[in-house]
Amino acid sequence: MSVRIFDVEKGSYADKKGICAGDTLVSINGNEIEDVLDFRFYQQNERVVLSVINSKGKAKNIRIKKGEFDEIGLNFETYLIDKQHSCKNKCIFCFVDQLPKGMRQSLYFKDDDTRLSFLFGNYVTLTNITEREIERIIKMHISPINVSVHTTNPDLRVKMMANPNAAKAMSILKRFADAGISLNCQLVLCPSINDGAELERSLNDLSALAPALKSIALVPVGLTSHRENLYPITPYNKEAACAVIDTANEYGERFLKEIGTRLVYPADEFYIKAGRSLPDYSYYEDFCQLENGVGLIRSMENDISLCLSDAEKNGTALSLTIATGVDAAPFVKEQAERLKSVFSNLDITVYAVENDFFGHTITVAGLLTAGDIINQLKEKPLGDVLILPDVMLRHGTDKFLDDLTVKDIESALNLPVIISKADGEGLFETVSSLLINKKEG
Repeated sequence: MSVRIFDVEKGSYADKKGICAGDTLVSINGNEIEDVLDFRFYQQNERVVLSVINSKGKAKNIRIKKGEFDEIGLNFETYLIDKQHSCKNKCIFCFVDQLPKGMRQSLYFKDDDTRLSFLFGNYVTLTNITEREIERIIKMHISPINVSVHTTNPDLRVKMMANPNAAKAMSILKRFADAGISLNCQLVLCPSINDGAELERSLNDLSALAPALKSIALVPVGLTSHRENLYPITPYNKEAACAVIDTANEYGERFLKEIGTRLVYPADEFYIKAGRSLPDYSYYEDFCQLENGVGLIRSMENDISLCLSDAEKNGTALSLTIATGVDAAPFVKEQAERLKSVFSNLDITVYAVENDFFGHTITVAGLLTAGDIINQLKEKPLGDVLILPDVMLRHGTDKFLDDLTVKDIESALNLPVIISKADGEGLFETVSSLLINKKEG
C-alpha cells in the first residue's frame, strides 16, 4: 500500500531532501506505510530510507539521518492517513442508536478503531480487529489499549453485541497481556444482564490479566428517551446501584491484597444513584479512569484544595453562574462555597440543567445541549458571566451536541459565556482570571 503526501513542512528533513506535496510514500526502511501508526513507528529511527514516487511517477529512495524521535516533516490528508474504522456491532445499549433523528451526521458514526485507542484513549471492542493489527500492536508495543469488555462470558458478549466475533475478546486480551501491553477495561453494566453473578465472573476472569491490566471501570448504562424498538433495558435504581458498589468493593479489597491494586472502580454515577458517599481520594490510586467518570469528583475536590491553599484573598465583587448536569450540581455547589470562602465578594449560583433533549435519565454534564441550557436559564438571574465545563462541547470546537454554539448561548442569554476545563484547577483558574480582569478593568 502507498499513501499520498498532502503537505511537506517547510525546512523539515523531507523538505530539504526535495520531497513535495503530491508525492507518494510507499515505505520506510522497507516497511509499507498504511496508516498513522506505521508512519509514526517507522520514522523514529535515526537513519531512515523513504521509498517515494514523485508526481511524475518516478520512484526513488531517499536517505535521511536525524534525531531518533525527530519528525520527518510529512503531513497527510487525514490524521489517521486512511479511513477511520467503524463499529460492526449492534450493542443492546449503544448510545448512538438512542440518538434522536436530525442531528449532524458525524454523531451517528460509531468508531471502533484500535489506533484511536492508543492515540486518544478511545475504547474499542476488539470485534473487528484483524490478525495483522494484533501482531502489529504486539510488535510496536502500542500501549495502553482501552477495551470495552462488558462481559467475559463469550455467549453473553455475543448476545449483548450482536457480533459472533465478540466471543474472542479474552483470547485477544491474553495475547496483549502476555506481550506486556498495558490494558484498561470498561464494563457498561445493564441491570440483570451483565451485573450480579456475571459481573463477578468478569472480574475474576479479567484479574488474571494483571499486572498488564491496570484498571476496570464499571459504568452504568446510559438510557435516553429515544429507545423505540430497541432491546428492553431498565435504568439503575438505588438498590441495584448499591449491589454493584458492594461487588466492586468486595473484589477490590481482595485484589488489593492479592495483586497490590484495587483494580476495579465504579463510576461516580453509581454512588450518586446509590445515595452513598464517594470513597476517599486514596481509593482511586492513579485515577486512570477519569474519562469514564471514575474518581472525577474526588479529583476535582483535591485540585481545588491545592489551588485554595496557595490562593491570595481577593475582595473584588463578581456575580457569576455555573451550569452543569444534575449529577454534578450538588458537588459543584460545595466547591462554589469553598471558593467564596477565599474570594469574599464573589457570588456564585449553580444551576442543575435537566436533559430535556435526551431525556431526564441522562444526568451528566457532557451530554447537555445548548438548547436546554438556554431554555432553562433564560428567565433566571445569571449575574455577570456564565461558566460552562468544556465537556459539553465537541472536541476542538465551540459546538454543542445540538449544533448550537457558545455565541448562540451568549446571544440568547445576553451575557458572556466562559468555557472552563472540567476539573478543579480549571474552575479555580477561570474564576481567578475573571476576578483579576474585573479588578484591573
